[in-house]
Amino acid sequence: MLLFYAPDIADHPALPEEEARHALRVLRLNEGDEITLTDGKGDFYRATIADAHPKHCEVTLVERWRPALLWSYRLHVAVAPPKNTDRMEWFVEKATEIGINAITCLNCRFSERREIKTARLEKTMISALKQSQQATLPALTGMTDFRAFVKQPFDGRKYIAHCETDADRKLLKQTYHAGENALILVGPEGDFSPEEITLALQSGFMPVSLGPNRLRTETAALVACHTIHVIN
Repeated sequence: MLLFYAPDIADHPALPEEEARHALRVLRLNEGDEITLTDGKGDFYRATIADAHPKHCEVTLVERWRPALLWSYRLHVAVAPPKNTDRMEWFVEKATEIGINAITCLNCRFSERREIKTARLEKTMISALKQSQQATLPALTGMTDFRAFVKQPFDGRKYIAHCETDADRKLLKQTYHAGENALILVGPEGDFSPEEITLALQSGFMPVSLGPNRLRTETAALVACHTIHVIN
């Protein structure tokens, strides 16, 4: 199934300019051709091209349906973006393909990156959404202060994956139970500071390990995401 992304399709039956250009100039679709779209909010649409203009390609909606949920729990990973933005884009892409509800970019004491271009990350997520044939785009939050974030409420299990060797940590797979909502914190290359770890524990987060190997930030975040899905 060739999938197009049109977030406002229900109210404005037309392809966004970039999607229209791809459909008409790259794929050479014409008026009357049938396409499938998603609004990124949980619905798929079947439509036919009504006006094949590369900047405002209008469509006629034929059918709308909401697929069954691929998972019933909520999965949120909050991660400090690596210095190399390509690595963060890699995580966002792969996490979207595997399945995730929300991603938050954390600003920590030892963060190598203090700013992030969310528009670029969103573009990567949309591409991964279409590639993996999903109907719901994960929520993405830009740089967020660690101290403020850990104090926010979350209805589910909360974990902080850190690298302190003298800490009493269990593996994530040993503490998480299938069906539970999960929020997992992953720190920068320099790890969370001792003060941040203490604050997270005081805020109800459980310390966990992702295995014996020292992982890159984006790898650790993806391992956490995949572990939750495997358990379920």
